[in-house]
Amino acid sequence: MVSRRDTLKLGAAAGAALLTKSAAGQMIPQSGLVFPDGYTPSWVDNPSPPVRPFTTPLFRMPNAKPVPRSALNPPPDPARHQRFHEFEPKKFYIQTLQEILWAYHVDPPYNRGSWSYGFDGITPGQTFITNYGEPLFVRRLNRLPPVGMGKVAWALPSFSIHTHNGHQASESDGFPADFADPGEYWDHHYPSFPAGFDPTEVMSTLWYHDHRLDFTATNVYAGFSGFFLAFDDRDSNNENDRNPQAFRLPSGKYDVPLILHDVQFDQDGQVVWDFVGSHPTTSGEAGHGGYGPNPFYTVNGMIGDRFTVNRIIQPYFKVERRKYRLRLLNGGPSRFYSLAFTKDGKTPETVYIISNDGNLLPHPIETKDYFDIWPANRYDIIVDFSKYREGDQIYLTNRLEERDDGAGATGRYLDPTNLLMRFDVVGGRVEDPSRIPDRMIERPKIDLSEVKRERLFVFDYTNGLFTINGRLMDPNRIDAAIEQGTAEIWTLRNDGDAWGHPIHTHFEEFQIIEVNGKPVPPGSMKWGRKDVVQLGPGDEVKFFGRWRDFFGKYVMHCHNVVHEDHAMMIRWDIVEPGTGF
Repeated sequence: MVSRRDTLKLGAAAGAALLTKSAAGQMIPQSGLVFPDGYTPSWVDNPSPPVRPFTTPLFRMPNAKPVPRSALNPPPDPARHQRFHEFEPKKFYIQTLQEILWAYHVDPPYNRGSWSYGFDGITPGQTFITNYGEPLFVRRLNRLPPVGMGKVAWALPSFSIHTHNGHQASESDGFPADFADPGEYWDHHYPSFPAGFDPTEVMSTLWYHDHRLDFTATNVYAGFSGFFLAFDDRDSNNENDRNPQAFRLPSGKYDVPLILHDVQFDQDGQVVWDFVGSHPTTSGEAGHGGYGPNPFYTVNGMIGDRFTVNRIIQPYFKVERRKYRLRLLNGGPSRFYSLAFTKDGKTPETVYIISNDGNLLPHPIETKDYFDIWPANRYDIIVDFSKYREGDQIYLTNRLEERDDGAGATGRYLDPTNLLMRFDVVGGRVEDPSRIPDRMIERPKIDLSEVKRERLFVFDYTNGLFTINGRLMDPNRIDAAIEQGTAEIWTLRNDGDAWGHPIHTHFEEFQIIEVNGKPVPPGSMKWGRKDVVQLGPGDEVKFFGRWRDFFGKYVMHCHNVVHEDHAMMIRWDIVEPGTGF
């Protein structure tokens, strides 16, 4: 296994961070890795080149195209996948992971291309359009250059792609230690059925991203992310659907996935990663985005000073005078947002929130306010542009101030706000058969008699690394063995007073019961199913979850993925009944 220390060639100071085992066998961090106080992040010392906002069009990711089964050589091995024949794939895909040149903007120096990671030449990757009852199979090929040979000097050319929050078996989930190095591939089988075969457990907006152990943050930041959209008979991807049960949400070109990433660039327009204790090299020394001797990998978070949507810096997007479904995803790695759609850059316009994370809510929530979106959170928003006139301009606006070190939000609101992208209203009125339904997916029923165990997980920071229940991530250690077919109640507690943690657990969505000892109000945003918990300093969240359908190893971790890479992750396994602990 290639370690971060090997890849980044850390010097003696970081080398003191080696882990040793106590007499009890627990991994204990040694002194020497404590993050330096008072450091200046690199985006402050070396800001990105200036840019004209809203001059580059939004990139619309193409849909992934299936290939014949015969295109996979060697063919899929059913023995490697749980329940493969029960959910025989109906569509097959091949994705190639490569190092690419990507133009983030039309102006120099960005237009010359920034070295990035991508899927088949693009970032974000292709959008997978899937239907429940239509299993699919994806082979991902690693065609990245070997360690030390690539232009992206700060990431690792090794991947483990996770479909967040897909209901798939462990071997297809993107477990962080299940990775493919250059020249290798990994096969993913997606069975496409709702958890427990419960129609109230269907999901809509998922996404996929790298999950490589110790390098999730750098590899996602380099470009390894994309959308994975699921449909069924109700959310049918057809706004003209005659089925009386169909929601007829905006579809086709009016269903627009939008992934937010903040990025930092050097003066040559190359993407850079924030290190401490060194300064960026010139282009001729260690390659674009390289760093001098003894770099110290940022621990708190990675913050960029250029806002991108679908990997374009502050794009514009022309919209017709009708309803659009806009799928907002905070792709991280660290920044928190508070978003609204505004005309003046401050005052929120009315929008309809139809999902929070992977689900559809029981009913749309009409709001004329800002809404928080932490790393890995998703919101489906319906915006009705028919109420605007041709020539109007609507902005996707952020008002939340982030800490310079990337550890979370300051709690203060910005004035002026950040304008992330612009929607330009064009043309006259058009026919719009889409709808905003009154009711959508009911919340699954909670049956407390199913609860087998209750667990407490405490998130903290010790000796320069992030811990869960006082321990660092060990992919070979099972922290919780959960009996298949049971339910549990988990309490997540943030014992830190300075860090925000968006906590994600794989495999199934859960339902929040309490936040800081108070029940979740019915009909609120947190009332629906969730897969990311917003755990601010001192917060405690209790949720009810089920574990069904498959066996194997999964993880829970902080989705400020810099924290994940610095050990804030546990492994939990689904095991046979009667063998849990």
